[in-house]
Amino acid sequence: MAGQGDLQELLRMLTARKVPMLSAMGHVKSLQAKNLKSIEQIADAPLTTVEDALKDAKLAKGLHTACKSHSKKPAAAAKRGAEDVTSPKAKKPKLEPTKHDLDYSSMAADDLEASLELPLVEDEALIRDTTVVTNRAPLVLAFAVELLRVTMPEQPPSSRLSLAQALVSANSRSKAVSIGIEKPGGEVPVAEGQPKVRVMGREIPVLKRGDYTWSGAPEKNTDSSTDGASVSHGSQKTWTASSTLTSRASTFVAHAASVSNAGSRPGLIRQLMTERPDLETASHNAWAIRTSFGNSPLVQQASFDDGETGCGKFMLEIMREANITNTLVVLTRWYGGVMLGPDRWRLMGECVNDALASQRRTASFVAGEAAVWGLDTQDASTATSTVGMGIHRPEAARNYLLRSFASPAVPAGGAKKTVTAMDAEKQENLGRLLGALRTVVESWAGALSKNELDKRAWNWYVAVRPDVQSGPSGWGARGELKLSKILDLKRKVG
Repeated sequence: MAGQGDLQELLRMLTARKVPMLSAMGHVKSLQAKNLKSIEQIADAPLTTVEDALKDAKLAKGLHTACKSHSKKPAAAAKRGAEDVTSPKAKKPKLEPTKHDLDYSSMAADDLEASLELPLVEDEALIRDTTVVTNRAPLVLAFAVELLRVTMPEQPPSSRLSLAQALVSANSRSKAVSIGIEKPGGEVPVAEGQPKVRVMGREIPVLKRGDYTWSGAPEKNTDSSTDGASVSHGSQKTWTASSTLTSRASTFVAHAASVSNAGSRPGLIRQLMTERPDLETASHNAWAIRTSFGNSPLVQQASFDDGETGCGKFMLEIMREANITNTLVVLTRWYGGVMLGPDRWRLMGECVNDALASQRRTASFVAGEAAVWGLDTQDASTATSTVGMGIHRPEAARNYLLRSFASPAVPAGGAKKTVTAMDAEKQENLGRLLGALRTVVESWAGALSKNELDKRAWNWYVAVRPDVQSGPSGWGARGELKLSKILDLKRKVG
């Protein structure tokens, strides 16, 4: 029989995967009906059995994986404890590259952050004697990751990696265009009013990650000052509009707006009609709204067809599938006198999705509170967990760091290193590099504001980056970097 702790942990695992509490309790009962009454039993059961109980393959896979990981933790901890006792100088555990294209929606926040762990060495004597061979892009990435740890502590490691990779991508793109390797253009247009944060002097467009929370988040600062992350917004509008679609004389357009509570709906719709008086002439103005309250998993929703049969329920379904809450959508149609048949649903769906994507892009967020992704303006494909927008994935940035900092070549006649040994060496070098950068950034953190620290970081990078040839011949070239040069940037005290 499952203990109370197991039941609570199962509920936590389910709600962490965006399952409402009432539904989570129902899922637990379904699992118990299949004699899966504990985390250990779920971990040991075939995945097909869990899928049969939950009737949701994606949720079943995520829960099954989480239960397996949970079951391994005590054994792994005991093993580590034994090693600590019997072997004080036990080897450091090797960090493995992250599997590409992680399914963020099926992972608990803390599991995701743990999977993105980076090595860290803080022994200054070791660091000072270290030389690495690298090119410039991963060095910028490492600088940004450690800088963001201080300038944006509210951002989880996954967000810092995403933002840092966005910076590297933007810098590389600008450099490639300036030296003639690439032609200008080709980027995905960034919507007007898109929120941005400044990283090492460059503005990075970002996307809010919903209500993402992780256990390592610092306590919210009640100070109203915004010395932290430098955030800029375009002119914010309450309503965002979709493209206008016309078929056989019928015209469709949708508008979306953020809402704080269901009671604000009438006022917002009046505002929309004031801003767009032409909407009053339409045949139908259907609406749908979904709201949530604080950390409660419960969602309140309502809709109105306004004569466009089934439209309200249809919009709610779109919002529910995209896990969108605290949003109001209005779909407007000018009827052209011709029945559209099934094509009506396609047109309505395109308009609603377009309005929601636009609203998600331009939704403001409070600096210091919202976790964000760095947008990938080079990626025109739809990214997982976003509404029609590409993001810089943190696992790709982490893997790039793990493989980018080699040791100088072995002199002729020296013993040849194995691939495993070279990978371990790169990981150790990365740990020492991050340790050097952390030492420098933290030494200045008390003397400079976060904005000043952000501005100075780029100059630090320029001062220590490897020397390579200018122009196309130096593109991607590698050079040596003595980590002592980074430590020399540390603030002198006294």
